[in-house]
Amino acid sequence: MNFPWYIAKRYVRAKSSQNAVNVINFITFLVIVIGSAALFIVLSGFAGLKTFSLSFSETFDPSLKAEPLTGKYFTLTEEQKGQLQQIEGVTTFSAELEERVYLTYKQKSHVAWIKGVDSSYARATHIDSALYWGNWAIDNQQGVIGLGIANMLGLVINDYRNPLIVLAPKPGKGSPSLQAKPYNQLALVPSGVYAVEENLDRKYVFTDLPLVQALLERTSNEISGINFELAEDVNPKDVRTEIEQVLGTGVVLKNREEQNSTLYRMLNTENLATYLIFTLVLIIALFNVVGAIIMMILDKQQNSRTLYSLGTTVKEIRRIYFLQGVLVTGLGGLLGIFLASLLIWSQLLFGWLKITPSLAYPVEYRALDVLIVLGTIVVLGVIASKIASSRVNKKLLAA
Repeated sequence: MNFPWYIAKRYVRAKSSQNAVNVINFITFLVIVIGSAALFIVLSGFAGLKTFSLSFSETFDPSLKAEPLTGKYFTLTEEQKGQLQQIEGVTTFSAELEERVYLTYKQKSHVAWIKGVDSSYARATHIDSALYWGNWAIDNQQGVIGLGIANMLGLVINDYRNPLIVLAPKPGKGSPSLQAKPYNQLALVPSGVYAVEENLDRKYVFTDLPLVQALLERTSNEISGINFELAEDVNPKDVRTEIEQVLGTGVVLKNREEQNSTLYRMLNTENLATYLIFTLVLIIALFNVVGAIIMMILDKQQNSRTLYSLGTTVKEIRRIYFLQGVLVTGLGGLLGIFLASLLIWSQLLFGWLKITPSLAYPVEYRALDVLIVLGTIVVLGVIASKIASSRVNKKLLAA
């Protein structure tokens, strides 16, 4: 049997004859439990918020999107369309053309983006699942608008007598003549309203692709992007390579993370900053471990002297107190994770903490977070135990 391990386990279970030492040990253990539980709850909460935030972008953003490497537009020929349809792993794709426009309705105005899409767009992005009211109808000069735009302009759906007027500057160089109208105009009847997120709800108006191409004076094969929906059982890298071969070097492909690089970077930075802040709190809290072990060393000084007299080396006695510290922090970390897990699972099952009356606070239980918290506690516990156990020396053990 490992002698230091056996003694360390006995010290963890046994009570001291000094009541003050027992109180200090209990407080130390409680601090570790609370600290590890708090860190795990915060990481689970941030993981849930990250998934919740990204769910908004997934409604708009496809699995893979092709955009021009330079400029605003690129061309998609019929031959390229045929080649894209033959790629294994692409379930559907949809061409789009978007531009910044000026919207007017009953003396109210707003600057937004018009996005011309084809009939496959709803299948490529699942935007139709975000409809707040109305239908996803973009043909016959109909369009789908964001809830923010509808509220700002006072729009109603299917109002054929008062259509939404879309104005777009005419393409070209130089200043237009005073007699010429410097913009193109399009009348749209809103058929539906989508609601995803406040900024997105104020941004887009969707309508048929040929209408937008005519509004912007673009040819039928000029587009600003292609949205791809990929099958779940394919390798995205292989499909990406095949698409790049078809579209050529003038087009860049982006996955969801690359399409929302700023959002991903912000969420990851917030997660890291929170982890570091709580780790700093744990570091401060684990000074209690150092103090508790030193108190235990002083309390068990006579026992240590006896062991030293019986032939136990200084290194082995140091190892006893080192293992005791690691055991206390490890057990405290496990208990903290267990208690935090109960809270997280209760939130997942019952949603007792609400953001709104109908929306529970999003949390996510991940095995990675368990390993991160346990690893952090153990590493900090090892360092604290090493510092405290180094106080054992021959002078302390001298009779």
